[in-house]
Amino acid sequence: MALRKLDVRGAKCPIPIVKAKKELDTMTAGDQLEVTATDPGSVPDFQGWVKTAKNVGLKDQRTDKDDTGRDIYIHLLERTG
Repeated sequence: MALRKLDVRGAKCPIPIVKAKKELDTMTAGDQLEVTATDPGSVPDFQGWVKTAKNVGLKDQRTDKDDTGRDIYIHLLERTG
């Protein structure tokens, strides 16, 4: 299992999902992708996307703070097939 990281801070919907999909398409089953975003809308966007996406599962979502104190949203995705 490999863990990749994708930083999409500053990008608005649908760019975080578009970039995550491109990255996941190059990965194999069991690999995970950690996406870091600043758009609060990315939380429900990723939840909705994985319901319809093939070969992708949402393992975890959490909110954290970056070095400047602003909220960042971390989405852990897994390539399932």
